[in-house]
Amino acid sequence: MASDKSNERVFLGHNKPEVGFPIGSPLANVSNIYKDFLIELKTRIRQERLRVVLAGNAALVNLYWDIGTAIIEKQEKEGWGAKVIDRLSADLNKEFPDMKGFSPRNLKYMRTFASAWPDKAIVQRVIAQIPWRSNLAILDKIHDAEQRLWYAQMTLEHGWSQPILVHQIGLCAFERKGKATNNFDLSLPPAESDMANQIFKDPYIFDFLGTADTRRERELEQALIDHIQRFLMELGQGFAFVGRQVHLELGDSDFYLDLLFYHLKLRCYVVIELKAVAFDPGHVSKLNMYLNVVDDVLRHPDDKPTIGLLLVKQKNKLVAEYALRGYTKPIGVAEWETQITRALPASLKPSLPSIEEIEAELRGGND
Repeated sequence: MASDKSNERVFLGHNKPEVGFPIGSPLANVSNIYKDFLIELKTRIRQERLRVVLAGNAALVNLYWDIGTAIIEKQEKEGWGAKVIDRLSADLNKEFPDMKGFSPRNLKYMRTFASAWPDKAIVQRVIAQIPWRSNLAILDKIHDAEQRLWYAQMTLEHGWSQPILVHQIGLCAFERKGKATNNFDLSLPPAESDMANQIFKDPYIFDFLGTADTRRERELEQALIDHIQRFLMELGQGFAFVGRQVHLELGDSDFYLDLLFYHLKLRCYVVIELKAVAFDPGHVSKLNMYLNVVDDVLRHPDDKPTIGLLLVKQKNKLVAEYALRGYTKPIGVAEWETQITRALPASLKPSLPSIEEIEAELRGGND
C-alpha cells in the first residue's frame, strides 16, 4: 500500500493510482481554528447521541442539519475548500466508529441539505419528520423549493416510503395535483372544495396497464381492479374501495356504477365513471344521475355530498367546463393515460410516432 501525499489519498496496488480512499492530513498540519471546530462538533454529537437513540429520525435529521449548517458557516468564514470534508469525515469516523453517517458523501449531503432548508423551523416541523433517505431523494430529484416542501409534506402526511416517494416524483404528482376540470368551487363549501381540488388531479397515469389497447370501459375497469392496489396509490391517500358495477334499479331500468369509493378525509362517497373514449357532454348528465341516487340511497346523514369523477381518454377543457356549468353536484373531469411518452422532451415529440401508432405496432397491426 503506497501513500500519495500530494492529494492526500491512499492507493491500492502499484499501478492503479485512480483507485484510492480519501484520508485527512495529519492533525498536526491543520489550524487551531479547525481543531476547535472539530472539538465543538464532537461535543455536539456526544450530546445528541442519546437523543438520537430516543427520538430516532427527527433528532438524526436535525443533527445532520446542524452539521451541514456549521460546515457552510466555517467554509464561508474561513475560506475552507472541499478537501476539509475528507479531513472532517476521517476525524469523525475515528471518534464515532459505530456511527455510519459521516462519510464524505453524506457530509456533503448535509451541507446541501442545510443550504436547501435554511429555515430550521420548517426543518423541525416537517423535514425532520421524514426519513433521511427520503430527504436525499427529494434533494437529488427536485430542485424547486416549493416542490421540495410539497413532496416532504405529502411523504409525512401519507406515510410514503422512499420507493413510493420516488415513484410519485417520477409521475410528476406535484404538477398534476388539483388539475381536474371541475365545479367544486360552486358545488362545495370553501374548505371542502379546496380539499377536493387538491385530491383530484389530471391526468391520472395508469402506467401499470402497459401499452395494451383498451377499447371498452369494462376492459379498463377489469384491468384497474386487477391492479387495485396500484390504482388506489394513483388515486391518492384516503380512497377506500367500496365496489364495482354497483347495481342501481330506477323504475324499469337497470344502471351500474363503474367504481364506487369512499374518501376518508372528505367523508363522502366518490363515484368514478371510466370512459375509453373522448369526453362527451352526455357523460356528465349520466354521472349526475348516479350522484343523485347515491346521495338518496347510500349517503349517511353525516356524510358530505357525493363527488363524481369522470375519467376519459381525452377531453377539451373548454367543452368540459361548459358541460359542467349549471350542475349543483360536485363533478370532476380528468384524462387517464399511460406513461409511454411522458418523459420525452417536447422538442422531440413531433419527430416521433404518436402513442396510437406505437400501440398499433405493438399489437402487430391487428385492429
